[in-house]
Amino acid sequence: MPSVQTGLLLEHLFRRQAGRITAHLTRLLGPAQLDLAEEAVQEAMVRAMETWPYQGVPDNPIAWLFRVAHNAAIDAVRRGRVAAEKQAPLLAELVRASVRAPDDPGIEDQLRDDELRMIFMCCHPAIPHEARIALSLKTVGGFSVREIARAFLADDRAIAQRLVRAKRQILESRLSLAMPATCELPERLDSVMETIYFMFNEGYAAHEGQDLVRQDLCCEALRLARLLAASSVAAPKVHALTALIALNTARVPARTDEAGDLVLLEDQDRSRWDQKLIALGFHHFDLSISGDEVSQYHVQAALAATYARYDGLHAIDWNLILELFDQLASTGSPVVLLNRAVAVERVHGPERALEEIERLSEAPKIHRYYLYLAVRGHLLLKLERRAEAAACFRQALECPCSEPERRFLRRKLAEC
Repeated sequence: MPSVQTGLLLEHLFRRQAGRITAHLTRLLGPAQLDLAEEAVQEAMVRAMETWPYQGVPDNPIAWLFRVAHNAAIDAVRRGRVAAEKQAPLLAELVRASVRAPDDPGIEDQLRDDELRMIFMCCHPAIPHEARIALSLKTVGGFSVREIARAFLADDRAIAQRLVRAKRQILESRLSLAMPATCELPERLDSVMETIYFMFNEGYAAHEGQDLVRQDLCCEALRLARLLAASSVAAPKVHALTALIALNTARVPARTDEAGDLVLLEDQDRSRWDQKLIALGFHHFDLSISGDEVSQYHVQAALAATYARYDGLHAIDWNLILELFDQLASTGSPVVLLNRAVAVERVHGPERALEEIERLSEAPKIHRYYLYLAVRGHLLLKLERRAEAAACFRQALECPCSEPERRFLRRKLAEC
């Protein structure tokens, strides 16, 4: 297998398996040894990069990564990476666990449980809010420090320090992988859901790079949402989160054309929408309406369902879209208000929408968000204010965005 293909396979496996292996090792070693577990996983990936291009990919690459990471953890314990009095029991636990193969069907339930417990530990209230998300993305999602920094629009060093503080809090608070008590569950569940939603957003609208969408992140967010929805802690809002991720991810293949350029919703080839994911999304959407609470995830799932029902024969119900964004507007999120302005333009026209957008001009960092400038430029162009529109598109091109979005902005600039 060519090294490029091997690299892509490793990247895919790392995204899908790093969190599972880390959670598995952390259960065996204890949360105080989280760094050791992560280093063992990194060592397994490095060894794969060094050997697979020359020796070939193993018949079962996942089992290979589990085994090498497991052995790396054993070696680290033997080298004295843990206190002397803990070496013997940890080694015994690691050796006992290594008897079962990682691809043994009987261990799958344990791995899912490990991963669920890990993300709940990362979202413990003793850990500061932003650090919870960063730690979850790192340990469960397999994100690098740079990817997390990019998603937070923060400096790499700031994120690295945030992770160090979070791990220190795990030690000082002696956190365990036990599932939260009933009284602690609501707050912890909200943090877990926020982390999964954040992961999905980073994949659905990549901030940088050659691709508009990082489908691996969308799929990983969907996997974790389904893991949560299948657990004993599932609530209607968990099903709503799963629905909105599935319904939006279903449209991903049609969001760009063969050249990789952005395609707007009404121009998309609906035959490229993933019908299995749409069915999955509506299944969880039906489950989400069983409770009394209407969360932001319910409203966003309803938005996604409205878009997913679009068949090209009937116009999108923009009045309903606007009503749903009105429900979300109470969050005060500039991104929500920006998307609401798009619906306002469809219902009330560009002049009214521009008035709505001007109210966002005082929001922090909004002038470094390319989509704000792109929408403002679009509205100005609709109103034949071409010079102002061109200035917006030029400024948008200076902001972080993906290459397909950059090409789209250049096309809009040319229209001016």
